[in-house]
Amino acid sequence: MFDNIPTCAEHVKSGKLRGLAVTSTTRSEVLPDLPTVADFLPGYEASAWYGIVAPKNTPVEVIDRLNKEINGVLADPAAKTRFAELGAILLPGSAADFGKLLADETEKWGKVVKFSGARVD
Repeated sequence: MFDNIPTCAEHVKSGKLRGLAVTSTTRSEVLPDLPTVADFLPGYEASAWYGIVAPKNTPVEVIDRLNKEINGVLADPAAKTRFAELGAILLPGSAADFGKLLADETEKWGKVVKFSGARVD
């Protein structure tokens, strides 16, 4: 199965699950003994990410305030430590940065879906 590191790392460390590889481009600091899939299949990369979005037409002032507060949490030393313990990699930034990530991921995975021939019946 493919799972996110924050939800499976403790099971891998305890031996309840056997990790084979990580799908990121670099090894995980939490599970450093696991190779990357790209070590065996060059160019492979699939990463999970989490973000917070707001409804369309949300006022810019609200978006800016949310962004500022969220980046504040991500900069907090205790939060950074806890996220690192879970194996999460933080990507603080602007709303525009997140919009670019969304666009890039949509384009990337759109190509995969189109190539696969998958369709909704």
